[in-house]
Amino acid sequence: MCFGLFAEAQTTSSTDTKIDLTGRPADHLMIQVGGTSWTNVPDSIKTTGFGRHFNIYFMYDKPFKKNPKYSVAFGVGIGTNNVYFDSKTYVNIKSGGNILPFQRVDSNANRFSKQKVTTVYLQAPVELRYFSDPANPKKSWKGAVGLKVGTLFKAYTKSKDYTTSNGSSIYGKTYKEVQKNSRFFGTTDLTLTGRVGYGVVSLHTEYQVTPVLRDGFGAVMNRLAVGITISGL
Repeated sequence: MCFGLFAEAQTTSSTDTKIDLTGRPADHLMIQVGGTSWTNVPDSIKTTGFGRHFNIYFMYDKPFKKNPKYSVAFGVGIGTNNVYFDSKTYVNIKSGGNILPFQRVDSNANRFSKQKVTTVYLQAPVELRYFSDPANPKKSWKGAVGLKVGTLFKAYTKSKDYTTSNGSSIYGKTYKEVQKNSRFFGTTDLTLTGRVGYGVVSLHTEYQVTPVLRDGFGAVMNRLAVGITISGL
């Protein structure tokens, strides 16, 4: 009889602690915005401020059966990165050489007041996730580590407001020049990721292991990013 009561207590305890995930969605959007920079930038390359990134992914989340506080998520999407340069730097993405030129503009020459380099990657992110309350992800502490594997979709420069050396606009402040050329940039993207947060908001950081530029086409630089993630899980 004592054995029967013990077995009944075990069954009740197991039922009480079982986590119900029937109301938790499996698929969702993950949106990321924040700052971006290149690491190990040589003195000859003059970036300015902190760049920006915008990522959007469609994700699918699969909880572990034995411990639903953990799950693995995978998906597909696009990652966009922008790095800015001072007015005395011209990134000649149309150069015919094998080294991407970051040209210094003569102090008496005309120049663009703003310029940025944009890289866009098609990416497949994978995350190992933890939830303190997996049944209520909107009221749960959460953390995740993972990686993104991707390929370069396109790269281009956008320059704005062509001016004289004293800063007078030549074609108007809305004038833009866009040049596209992907051959200087690495085609393979492997990025390590991590994030921590509460509810639908988390802070994330990323480090691109593969270099920004192709081997032999310029300085060995990697991308570092930090920002905010909005995600249902």
